[in-house]
Amino acid sequence: MLIEEGTKYQISQSAKEFFNSAETMTVKSNNGVTVQFILGDSKGHGSMPVEHLDYLLKRSNLTLIPNKRSLLTTDINEEQIG
Repeated sequence: MLIEEGTKYQISQSAKEFFNSAETMTVKSNNGVTVQFILGDSKGHGSMPVEHLDYLLKRSNLTLIPNKRSLLTTDINEEQIG
C-alpha cells in the first residue's frame, strides 16, 4: 500500500489506548522506512516503522479515510464508464 503525506486514518476502538485516545491520525512524512504522524484533536504526534503501519492496517486497527478529491474522481470515472 502506498503511504503518502496527508493520508488520514481512523483509529479503531481497540487501538485508541495506544494513540492517546485519538480518533484519527494523519501521515506527516514517509521516508520509506519510518512514518511520522500527527494525532487528531491535538493529542500528539509520533513515528513508527512503515512495516508496523502496514501491520496495523492489516489488523484493521487503522482504516483509511478517503479524501474528498479521490471520491470525486471515483464518481466521475463510474459515470464515464456507465
